[in-house]
Amino acid sequence: MNKINLRQTLIPLITIAIIWFIWFGPIRINYIENIIISIVIIIANYIEYKGKPFSALGFQREKFTIKNILVLAPIVALVLFAFYVFAVVPGITKLTRVPIDYSSFEQLKGNLPACLIALVVVWATAGFGEEIIFRGYFMRQFVKFFGESKLSIAINIILLGCFFGFMHSYQGITGQLVAGFVGALLALIFYLRKYDLWFIVAVHGFFDTFALICIYYGLA
Repeated sequence: MNKINLRQTLIPLITIAIIWFIWFGPIRINYIENIIISIVIIIANYIEYKGKPFSALGFQREKFTIKNILVLAPIVALVLFAFYVFAVVPGITKLTRVPIDYSSFEQLKGNLPACLIALVVVWATAGFGEEIIFRGYFMRQFVKFFGESKLSIAINIILLGCFFGFMHSYQGITGQLVAGFVGALLALIFYLRKYDLWFIVAVHGFFDTFALICIYYGLA
């Protein structure tokens, strides 16, 4: 285990408690809760890392390039989405014998204004929000406490993948398993990219963009 001081222990514990309250407490703030949590995380990281909250999450300035964000990330997202559509969803659906519950997206079919609004919301809450929370914060904090051995990284990816899937429970058991698997793949990409959060935010955002296009045309 890495040498951790008291500040680096207490601040994450307090931050995770706040996150837990926002997600599971009595006050529901749907749609913007991930944005609020992201702000809480940035403030916590500012305190923990003495004024360097973004680099601690994995926002690496040198990797924020047109090639990475607008070329490589969309290609990776498209490959991942094709794998999701043609392998992951059919495979897990065959296992559970229950289709993914897409009912919460029903109002988006053929509704261009709603889809455009959803696109902005998805990039803000899922692309940035979920990636800051799950990969930038949870995954990086796990590495801070437990190191980067192959076993530690494997446990890190599996545990956070399971939790990521749980947070998509509104899509039913199949949706949870699929989301968990995709979340684990995103975590693996994040690790292989040496914790480049800009890249994984772009991959997630483009992945969800492809999903919204399919929903709009009634393909999902």
